[in-house]
Amino acid sequence: MIIATNISKQFGKLKALDHVSTTCSKGECIALIGPNGSGKTTFIKSILGMVVPDSGTIEFKGKNIRNQWQYRDEIGYMPQIGRYPDNMTIGQVLDMMTDIRNKKTALDDDLIQAFSLHNLLDKRMRTLSGGTRQKISAALAFLFDPAVLILDEPTAGLDPVSSELLKEKIIAEKEKGKLVLITSHVLSELDDLVTRIIYMQDGKLLFQKSIEDLKQDTGENKLSKAIAWVMTNE
Repeated sequence: MIIATNISKQFGKLKALDHVSTTCSKGECIALIGPNGSGKTTFIKSILGMVVPDSGTIEFKGKNIRNQWQYRDEIGYMPQIGRYPDNMTIGQVLDMMTDIRNKKTALDDDLIQAFSLHNLLDKRMRTLSGGTRQKISAALAFLFDPAVLILDEPTAGLDPVSSELLKEKIIAEKEKGKLVLITSHVLSELDDLVTRIIYMQDGKLLFQKSIEDLKQDTGENKLSKAIAWVMTNE
């Protein structure tokens, strides 16, 4: 579904991406992990067309995305920090995004209902907590029933109940055959979600393994311990 081939990107003297190659297929839930500054965000923004790589190619459903934009209609993106007009209400933000996307098929409002956002539609964005803003970002990512979901630190700021609701939704969408890409520093939250790990550091893709292979190779059942084992022993 998404094929990245030898993607490189440099900002001044900083090499944010260094010949990164990977293939992401439908039905996968992939954790993109690594320390701060490893290139995760630049890679995600390259997939979204927000950053243009200096070299290499990214294909979406067999077509090069360079100078294209239509493919983005099939991607739901949840940023780490959602920024919305302070004077708008939740209802107005949802209506605005619905008008912009102009999707003719039914919307997926599961998270709007699960997070009880339908009871807060008159609340203005400036009055909301960080957790509520995060719920809105999550609801918008899933709202248009995209084939691909890219979720950047999706559970950051969410209370435990909301975090579980979101994880259940992610699992349900993966089981429908969608591709899910997640970045997170909280590895314990990924144990029940992911099928594959992509580990990046200093702009390089250090390794990528299925969760089963990773656990088998390391003898660890917890993702955080398995990653620690790999980084220590490889």
